Amino acid sequence: MTRSKSIFSPDRRPTDRELRWLSHIDRHGPQSSAFLFELTRDTHRCKDTALRDMKSLREAEYFRYPKQQDQIAKANFNPHVYDLTAKGFEYLSYHRPLERCTRPTGHWWHSLWVSSVSSAIEISGTKAGLGYVPATRILGIKDAPMAIPLRRGKLIPDQLFAIKYAEGYRAFALEVDRGTEPVRSQAARKSLQRSVVQYREVLDGRLHQRHYGLKSNLIVFWVFMSQAREQQFLDLLEADRSYYHTTVCPSGFPKWASINKVTESICAYQARQK
Repeated sequence: MTRSKSIFSPDRRPTDRELRWLSHIDRHGPQSSAFLFELTRDTHRCKDTALRDMKSLREAEYFRYPKQQDQIAKANFNPHVYDLTAKGFEYLSYHRPLERCTRPTGHWWHSLWVSSVSSAIEISGTKAGLGYVPATRILGIKDAPMAIPLRRGKLIPDQLFAIKYAEGYRAFALEVDRGTEPVRSQAARKSLQRSVVQYREVLDGRLHQRHYGLKSNLIVFWVFMSQAREQQFLDLLEADRSYYHTTVCPSGFPKWASINKVTESICAYQARQK
């Protein structure tokens, strides 16, 4: 009995749909299969085919499987998370400009949450007719880094993007809080209180407009894992909360169904501001 030829040919080349996956991961960071499926659901509705194609890309070494996702309980019940390999980045660079400089960094689970939230905003916002402007285009206005210089230190948003609504653009700084930092701290470490102080300096001095070259106001968009944590943050704010928008996304693992509600809150934000 002879063995059949493997379907994962070494000369496999990504299709146009798969290039969208590669580009999306490059822009946002690691993505679960559920988010990648939703990204191209407008042209390919079969989920099983999509999952097989993602596995094929992994076997062909365009995708890699970060091991951190196996470090939580019942990991097998979660969708697979994929990131690009060096081969994936190289292949994508022949077709589209790379945006990897704006991918979230730091602790892997935090980066996954940030990349999942920004991904959901782009996918669902685009389907709703809203335009998504990634950080790369914003930073390119003045060739500026993500970090905003302050009187003491600097402020680095978890992610930066803008939304094009019917009445114009609004810029957002995304912050995802997983409850791993203290609410207040006397030490020189990150806390919710320190973030509030830093953003107050940026917003009061319009430093974001000077640094990034933005014309629109900046909305600080916070995502919390619990309502209790959200309330602790709101208690730190002064009476004027017009430049802050918060939402709660309770989930241990970033799931499409729950994170997709982030986009709903952004659309609701638009309606309230008209």
